[in-house]
Amino acid sequence: MNEHLKKRIEKANLGDRKALESVIIEVKDLAYNLSLKMLLFPEDAKDATQEILIKIVTHLSTFNYKSQFRTWVYRVATNYLLSYKGKQAREFAMPFEDYSDLIDLGQSDIVKYSKNDGELLLLEEEVKVSCTQGLLLCLNELDRIVYILSDILEFNSIEGSAIVAITAENFRKKLSRSRAKIRNFMNNKCGLANPDNPCRCKKKIDFLIDKNMINPKDLRFAKSSNRSIDLVQKIGVLEKSVAIYRSTPDFPTPQAILEEIKQTLNIN
Repeated sequence: MNEHLKKRIEKANLGDRKALESVIIEVKDLAYNLSLKMLLFPEDAKDATQEILIKIVTHLSTFNYKSQFRTWVYRVATNYLLSYKGKQAREFAMPFEDYSDLIDLGQSDIVKYSKNDGELLLLEEEVKVSCTQGLLLCLNELDRIVYILSDILEFNSIEGSAIVAITAENFRKKLSRSRAKIRNFMNNKCGLANPDNPCRCKKKIDFLIDKNMINPKDLRFAKSSNRSIDLVQKIGVLEKSVAIYRSTPDFPTPQAILEEIKQTLNIN
């Protein structure tokens, strides 16, 4: 464990508010991005992140330095997310069969909402990330977090099982089941995962905007300079379904979350 981080945690536990703030800053993006992967909708992820950060602060004294602090943070976050039912995530979640039908609906060769190539590229990226992240909601909560921890965040079965508090054997079984479901779906539907499929990202833009699933004036995901769609095409070693998820960049935690936490904890 980083000695500097260890000292900050120790100071925070002794009541040093500045040290506590720096610990929060250290882990806020981990909590937010895990919440976003689990819940899809930034509004749900923001609410979950705030609660997770409060739990990290209030339980910081229980960290025993025997594991990596990052692993402990994920354990706290996972415990919360497995019981948290985000409103939008709960309403959107559906079986794989229904998600397949949704993907097949409303395809169009013309994108009326884009005024230039730059806007079109951003909207296509927004669809790609929204679609693949939304697919995760077809898994139940435990299978979903197991898949995220292993195939996206690259925890091994020993680390992952400790985070979700199940046996390593059970973790591997759940991972195998989740992988098969995601892989089979993408191989049958996704043009990025299987070139024999047509890529529907561009064709779905207008439909998803009309259904208010994407707001062209307030994109949730397509704000990175490098499109993850383009990155996937350059990855040849990883299985494509895994590469698609790992290509999606991490997103910075909204500043409002940190400000609210600081107010809650009376950190000036």
